[in-house]
Amino acid sequence: MQPANLFFLTLALIFTAYVLGYFRSKALARPLGGVRHLKSLPGYYAVRAALWCGIPALIILVLWASFENQIIQMLVLGTLAPEIVPASPGEASLLMSQINNIASGALSSGSVDASLVNAAELLTNLRQNSNTYMTMLVLSIAVLAGFVGWYRIQPKLNAREQVERILRWFFFSCAAVAIMTTVGIVFSVFFETVRFFGMVSFTDFFFGTSWSPQVALRADQVGSGGAFGMIPLFTGTLLISAIALLVAVPVGLFSAIYLSEYANKHVRSVVKPLLELLAGVPTVVYGFFAALTVAPFIANFAQTLGMNASSQSALAAGLVMGIMIIPFVSSLSDDVINAVPQSLRDGSLALGSTQSETMKKVIFPAALPGIMGGILLAASRAIGETMIVVMAAGLAANLTANRLQSVTTVTVQIVTLLIGDQEFDSPKTLAAFALGAMLFIVTLLLNVIALKIVRKYREQYD
Repeated sequence: MQPANLFFLTLALIFTAYVLGYFRSKALARPLGGVRHLKSLPGYYAVRAALWCGIPALIILVLWASFENQIIQMLVLGTLAPEIVPASPGEASLLMSQINNIASGALSSGSVDASLVNAAELLTNLRQNSNTYMTMLVLSIAVLAGFVGWYRIQPKLNAREQVERILRWFFFSCAAVAIMTTVGIVFSVFFETVRFFGMVSFTDFFFGTSWSPQVALRADQVGSGGAFGMIPLFTGTLLISAIALLVAVPVGLFSAIYLSEYANKHVRSVVKPLLELLAGVPTVVYGFFAALTVAPFIANFAQTLGMNASSQSALAAGLVMGIMIIPFVSSLSDDVINAVPQSLRDGSLALGSTQSETMKKVIFPAALPGIMGGILLAASRAIGETMIVVMAAGLAANLTANRLQSVTTVTVQIVTLLIGDQEFDSPKTLAAFALGAMLFIVTLLLNVIALKIVRKYREQYD
């Protein structure tokens, strides 16, 4: 049985254990005079039986499905003749793809080595046996553990305490997985960044003003050294993000103030959903709009003013990106402003303040931490955007502050460096990890600065 089908069958057994546990607890309570004589409610006994049935079976299913392919691949490659044994992980992956094609019938067995045909037969047998053994083991453990959980239901058993203890461990495990995933990402980027700086000096990367990561394949090829200066990339990132925030923050914040404090219910019910529709538009659509409409308009308008403008510019990308992130600022700011207690508004108006004075001196300071959070989210969204920059600002790493020239961003270059089949053993590919690490550090610093600003204004307000 396939793992997906086995998973749903296990869920059915878990539900069965829940129902049987519920009815068993009710049956045990009946001779005692009712449910009030049980240590816990019947639902807790049912959940306890379901957990007994599901947890061991699902753990085995996940572990089996996770390591099955690696073990089978190791067994299949171990039967090959010494002359065709792969020497590297890449060759092993290529050879296993060929064996898989033979096993599935996509590749004729008559045109390949006999040992590969035998390996394909072994692969098919191992997969069939693995599915059979996995099905038998998972179902057996689910039924046996579910029966034990059902049988051990007793009136004096504190099922609620046990269920809550298991749930606490489950929630702790989820939090630990999230934390360990973050730690794993950080360390994986860090180690590859260290490898990159073993090939490229710190000064060239941090203070270099030229970005051309094309490393030659031959020593005599022109441009064999490459150039890995990050300044043009971060300059372009900050330029486009600043333009986007200059568009999104005023428009989003003022629209939130209008919708929350001045608009009537009918206008709010129409305008707010229409405004939030901007968040659902795919970024590639914004990219087409920027490349086909906004960028040519800016170029033509600049030429009429006697200014030189590129067909792809930072201004076009920033304007369209700003339109895209307006809902992030508007929705979050609107929710935060509405969350300010009505008593603060009433008190300010009762003291003689106008509605605008109440907004400026009472509501806005109270909502400032949430508003800063919305702006920070919008800034992160702008820094991480790729598609709009590719289509509207281009790929040229120009060190310029001219908004009418073509620039590129860190995220665009990361995508460009990792396109296609790449081996992570050259400065060109490892540069993507170095850029990712620097982007992570910059984002972290922005978070720290924003938290300090929020804390400062919160102390003033308190």
